[in-house]
Formats: sequence, C-alpha cells, structure tokens
Amino acid sequence: MNELTLVKKAIKGNRECLEELLVLHGDQLYRTAYLYVRNCEDALDVVQETSYKAFLSIGQLKNEKYFLTWLTKILINCSYDVLKKSKKELPLSNMIELTTDEREKREENLDLLEAINRLNEKHKNAIILFYFQDLSISEVAKVMKIPENTVKTFLSRGKARLKKLLGGMNYNGEKITSKSI
Repeated sequence: MNELTLVKKAIKGNRECLEELLVLHGDQLYRTAYLYVRNCEDALDVVQETSYKAFLSIGQLKNEKYFLTWLTKILINCSYDVLKKSKKELPLSNMIELTTDEREKREENLDLLEAINRLNEKHKNAIILFYFQDLSISEVAKVMKIPENTVKTFLSRGKARLKKLLGGMNYNGEKITSKSI
C-alpha cells in the first residue's frame, strides 16, 4: 500500500495505518528529534510524544500530501517542550571510553551539533529541516510558515554562520576564524 493511501485511511480513523506510517518514518523522526534535544532518551521521548499527538489529531490533517510536514511540525514543538522541561547535565559516570578514531569522529559530530545549536532558531530550524530531515524548500516553508525565498536566505545565512563556527575555509583556501567564539 502506498503512503498516500495509508495517510487517507489514517485520517479516516484507521489506527493501524497511522501506526504503519509512524514506523515507516520512525528513524527520520528520531534523527530529527536527536538534533534538537541532543540526548538519546529525550529524543525517544519526543518521538513517543509526537506519535501520541499524531494519534490524537490525525483527523485534523487537511491535505494528505503534507503528512510528513505536519508530523515534523508536531515533532519540533514536542522537542521544544522537552528542552524547556529538562535543563540537565550528563553525569561523568555515564561517559564511555572510546578509541582515538571513534573519539575524533564523535568530536566532529558533537562540534557540528554544538554549532547548529548555536545558530538562532530560524536558521537552526531551516538547516535541520532541509539537510537532516530532507524536506524540500517548499516543505520547509510550510513547516516554518514563511516564504520560500526566506527559507533560502535562512539556509544561506545559517551555512555561513556554521562555516565560521566550525572554522571552515574561504575560497582562497585560507582558514576562516571567528571573533565571536
């Protein structure tokens, strides 16, 4: 059964179809939630809360083509709710010892996540939705409720800021340094 058919049946009240859709998009939802909350357990909580809210309000979805956009919007709101509720630190005892290669890769990933989280909200949302959620410019515009050209501007400015934060190279191959860090 194709995705649009599943969405149509879910809107009409078929909970099994909605469950199948949530399973189908589960990995993508988890990755996006993790980008926002930066914690495995909280990301799982966000996905669970998103699923719950989707079950409650699937009947309100007007256009089945925008199911994933609608679901992503719920996920973002749930992520912000979790972030507001939990301002906690990870205990040192939970840290595991890594090999040098694993440590370098993890540090790069953490650097990227930290840099993304240092962006202002509109640039952060645009970057996450476009690059990590793989939404098109028009879908990002619908989720964020802004014009498509504004999304393009947010992506461009967000990428430029990330390049500065991460110490990227300019066109001449010279190292870019940021004075704001």
